[in-house]
Amino acid sequence: MMKKIGTVLIVILLALMLALSGCGGGGGDTLSDKDAAETLDALLSRINTTEMEPVMDIDGGQSISQQEELPEIDIYPLSVQGGGDIDIEIFSSTEKSGAGKDGWINTVAEAFNTERLTVNGRSVSVSIRPIASGLAIDYIITGKYSPDAFTPANELWAYMIEDSGVDLEKTADRLAGNTAGILMKQSTYDDFIKKYQNVDLDNIINAVLAEELVLGYTNPYASSTGLNILTAILKAFDEDNPLSETAVSKLKEFQASVPPVAFTTAQMRESASKGVIDAMVMEYQAYINEPTLKNYVFTPMGVRHDSPMYIVGEMAEDERAVLKLFTDYCLNQASQAEAVRDGFNVHDDYVGVSPGLSGAELLSAQHTWKDSKDAGRPVVAVFVADISGSMEGPPINELKKSLLNAASYIGEGNYIGLASYADNVYIDLPIDQFTGKQRAYFNGAVKNLSPGGGTATYDGTLVGLRMLLDKKAEIPNARLMLFVLSDGAQNKGYALDRVAPIVKGLGIPVHTIGYNADLDELSQLSAINEGLNIDADEGNVVYTLKNVFNANL
Repeated sequence: MMKKIGTVLIVILLALMLALSGCGGGGGDTLSDKDAAETLDALLSRINTTEMEPVMDIDGGQSISQQEELPEIDIYPLSVQGGGDIDIEIFSSTEKSGAGKDGWINTVAEAFNTERLTVNGRSVSVSIRPIASGLAIDYIITGKYSPDAFTPANELWAYMIEDSGVDLEKTADRLAGNTAGILMKQSTYDDFIKKYQNVDLDNIINAVLAEELVLGYTNPYASSTGLNILTAILKAFDEDNPLSETAVSKLKEFQASVPPVAFTTAQMRESASKGVIDAMVMEYQAYINEPTLKNYVFTPMGVRHDSPMYIVGEMAEDERAVLKLFTDYCLNQASQAEAVRDGFNVHDDYVGVSPGLSGAELLSAQHTWKDSKDAGRPVVAVFVADISGSMEGPPINELKKSLLNAASYIGEGNYIGLASYADNVYIDLPIDQFTGKQRAYFNGAVKNLSPGGGTATYDGTLVGLRMLLDKKAEIPNARLMLFVLSDGAQNKGYALDRVAPIVKGLGIPVHTIGYNADLDELSQLSAINEGLNIDADEGNVVYTLKNVFNANL
């Protein structure tokens, strides 16, 4: 049973729509939120929108285990492939196993492999797999895939692995020296020093709470720096018990004064370049290699990021000998000189401050952050799903699977709705609090999505925005966000340049998730208000949406 929504608008709004027909993608004068809302309604008068009858699904098919959420490991290819008779695979954090200045351990591993060293008459080598530390521990803890050795950015991840029951053995405290810290624009730093005399965590917290400093930081579920700074903040709130009620209460107060967490360092850096934030957390090595941050001042904070090395599980004696050879090679004079050229081994006088938390307590700190991150402000989110004909087959199946699974990471205090689009737009589920009942309706709505037709992406975006505005009238302090999930560029309805000024004027972040998509237009849409733009292919979409929801909902 479907109820047709008939939108009747006064002539003046239609005239306004025509007058604004020349607005380009973000160009021209920025609309006020009032003008943006009026223009939105004018455009909506020409969109064919149907409200679907809600269908409840108690089961939801949410039987995916944490191991099944993870993509096959080959989606994260080796950066160095060893070919020795004895080859050990090492998971490495990405600041040292990426490209260019972020590829120190790759350079060392390639040089090591050309040495043609042997152990008991057999040739030896190492293989390097670049993988973010938060993702690496998910593979190791769930048993989905275990490397021979692991070198995260800092030791905090190892504590979590050990407390999960997986055996780790530290074989080196440090491969290359690094620190996390706070970056401030030079002008902000100068003002900060005038008032507070020095940059330390207590002063930063006080400045944030006084709304004198806008601080950005990254997702502590995925980012070594984010986890480090989160635990350092909790320790500053209560040195003896960073997870006490006092610390948690102060964290909620703190979160009310910071912007939503950045999903990636790149997103945070972009926010800084646009003046959205004036201080941020980052590793020194990343900071010193980023030309756009030369007018920032770095101050180390928290535990050191010295890339320790660990054996994962049991390891045969010959393999131990190979790892020892490689570790020694990393620490030789030539390799350490290479590390210096890549921005490591600076601030060696900084001792580092451990939060003193066990692995289980670090996991609790992550959960505490998730519960506190919105500081009592409910999140109101609408998912806008592409159900055009090109989504037939694996794309729509993966979209459904990923939404159903990721929904289990949405907190019950949030408000969720669902819309979909092809040639026309459908409101599959009006926004309501994500209780068990709304979750069941969400499951039913997702399962009923059926592809066919064209791709009216921005028509769907406009409908989702109106749903959010209507709910905000009921919940004035809500934090609004829109998620657009699509596999391709718009070919029906309004174009991006008609919609961009409205999105900008409303100030609502639009997070875009592309399913094997051309991400160009999606990235333009998300960039308007500092939203995420994520490429989720068939191999990793379930895990990707889990992380996005964990960080935002």
